[in-house]
Amino acid sequence: MLDKSFVDILCCPETKENVSIAEEALIAKVNDRIRKGQMKNRAGAAVTEPIEAGLIREDRQYLYAVRNGIPVMLIDEALPVKDLV
Repeated sequence: MLDKSFVDILCCPETKENVSIAEEALIAKVNDRIRKGQMKNRAGAAVTEPIEAGLIREDRQYLYAVRNGIPVMLIDEALPVKDLV
C-alpha cells in the first residue's frame, strides 16, 4: 500500500491538482469494468490488467493506477472514472 506522506507530495501531471488514495469501492468498480472489457485509458487503449490501487485526482475525473506499488502518473494512462464516483 502507498504511504500517505508519499501521496501528499504527488499531484496530477496535467492539472497539478492534488491526488488522494482511491477508496476500495472505486477500485472494485474499475476492476469490474476491466474484467468486462469496458475500461479504456485516456489514450483510448483497452485496459486489461486489474489494478491494485489508485490515486484519484481532486476533481474525481481521473484515476492513476498503482501497479506493483508504483503509481503510473502518465496522462495518457489515466483512467476516466467520473461516471463511477
